[in-house]
Amino acid sequence: MENNKIKIVFATGNPHKLFEINEISKGSGIEFVLPPAGFNPVETGTTFEQNSYIKAFEAAKLSGNIALADDSGLCVEALNGEPGIHSARYDDTPQKRIDKLLANLAPFGNRKAKFVCAMTLVDSNGKTINKETGECYGEIANVQSGHHGFGYDPIFIVEGTKTTMAEMSEEEKNKISHRSIALNKMITFIKNNLM
Repeated sequence: MENNKIKIVFATGNPHKLFEINEISKGSGIEFVLPPAGFNPVETGTTFEQNSYIKAFEAAKLSGNIALADDSGLCVEALNGEPGIHSARYDDTPQKRIDKLLANLAPFGNRKAKFVCAMTLVDSNGKTINKETGECYGEIANVQSGHHGFGYDPIFIVEGTKTTMAEMSEEEKNKISHRSIALNKMITFIKNNLM
């Protein structure tokens, strides 16, 4: 924590997600790093919050450091909140997940959806220090478009725009995404309480 800098383990095996997190937190004095090898939490929670804690706890235990985790997903109103916590496991590949979602949604007129991100910050013993949530509202497109981002970004039209998340630049997305909303609240907490 020297010179008001702090390193926090970000509980993910996804380097793209780590890059996104570090882009959003640029200039904050916080550096997020990947957890040690062997990080493989079993997400048994029934909510985003529970899964976020499971990942943070595992990363803290492995690294002996403060850890932050997020659990996020897409909740589609007409599908009773599906795919929800199963967003990343809805089908075998990102494309199959998109195809399955569009097929399941086809009979419905209501295409409202939201991305939800729950973040949990734990100390090196796995005790919760802070929790934050971010939501980004929009609707599901009829066809996918755009090549940026990952996951369901190509079919998620952000509220108030005619643009899918995958058509936005990284910079635009980082201003409005569910992850950036939760992370910016978390960064404020870290700066005020841990630095």
